[in-house]
Amino acid sequence: MPSKADVIVGLQWGDEGKGRIVDLYAADYDVVARFAGGDNAGHSIVVGDRELALRIVPSGVMHPHVELFVGGGTVVNLQTLIGELDALAAIGIDTSRVKVSDRAHVVFPYHVSRDAASERERANAIGTTGRGIGPAYVDRVARTGIRFADLLRGVTDADRETGAATERLTPHVVDGVAYMQELLAGGKRVLLEGAQGSLLDVGYGTYPFVTSSHTIAGGACTGLGIGPSAIGRVIGVLKAYCTRVGAGPMPSELRDERGQRLRGQGGEFGTVTGRPRRCGWLDAVAAKYAVALNGLTSAVITKLDVLTGFDRIGIVTGYRIAGRSVGFVAVGLDEVEPIVEELAGWSEPIGECRRVADLPAAAGEYVDRVRELLGVPIELVSVGRERTQLAR
Repeated sequence: MPSKADVIVGLQWGDEGKGRIVDLYAADYDVVARFAGGDNAGHSIVVGDRELALRIVPSGVMHPHVELFVGGGTVVNLQTLIGELDALAAIGIDTSRVKVSDRAHVVFPYHVSRDAASERERANAIGTTGRGIGPAYVDRVARTGIRFADLLRGVTDADRETGAATERLTPHVVDGVAYMQELLAGGKRVLLEGAQGSLLDVGYGTYPFVTSSHTIAGGACTGLGIGPSAIGRVIGVLKAYCTRVGAGPMPSELRDERGQRLRGQGGEFGTVTGRPRRCGWLDAVAAKYAVALNGLTSAVITKLDVLTGFDRIGIVTGYRIAGRSVGFVAVGLDEVEPIVEELAGWSEPIGECRRVADLPAAAGEYVDRVRELLGVPIELVSVGRERTQLAR
């Protein structure tokens, strides 16, 4: 009997901790498939005392039964992918489980150069990761891009480095559409992994300060070659506060010692770039917008422990422009005045809590308020960095 594919997406500007959540859920699935983005996305896995940062390979690598699929909606730097495969093999992981769609486009060095030049020429730099992702997507839309299928058929001139990389990666390349359709038709359990966050979606995020692909749940269909009827649950991940890397509007940003404290306690520095993240209170207006965009069925809250020790904790529950209440809009966010609701903080450590009911009263009330504002159930709350520190 055909199966439904479940989706996990970020509800903010990325960096919500999706990798850890996907890794947790992956234990119950046969395949984790990534549907968008390139090596501008990043997630970390911890193996013993070693932390490994991955940019292309989907989360779930620590589960030996799980296949890992890089879908046709992605753009892939050949050398980055080979480097990740080598790093995984070095710690004993079977990399034959990693498959790449023949429809995925290739990021070449000239895309990286074009990315840097484009940022220099902009009057208002976007703050890209500089890894050539945007130019690769531009070539895709302009119908001048090169796909894995093109490399394998030899329809493009390849230099020695590209030729060697193609030969190395050929065993991993599959007909991406047939692969996904056969999985679902065969009743396999499939988890679809989003990259970045909903507010960075190229069509529905804070344009033009967005990424170059569709990061919302609908992008899973176009990024993997499946129909909407194949989608089951849609789970959104959001941090207990907000962060953003690079330029663009962020109504809840705290430019004072509270923002600095969130950055320090949360270790808020980019996985790919190392850049310090802008920090602020959770923006429930933006999150509610993301809930609607994705057709969310439930949510996961990460990094609740980072708020421990704050006397008062804010949640942005509304926006005003010139005294008039407004909703989340793609333009004008720089001018909005956030309406902040303050809740009592807590000082008790929460890392040992394994049930939401065991949280300190103020922490439980915070979770309840987030659930109420989002309008969907909260499945999990992370209460620490270690993978077992989760409250249900």
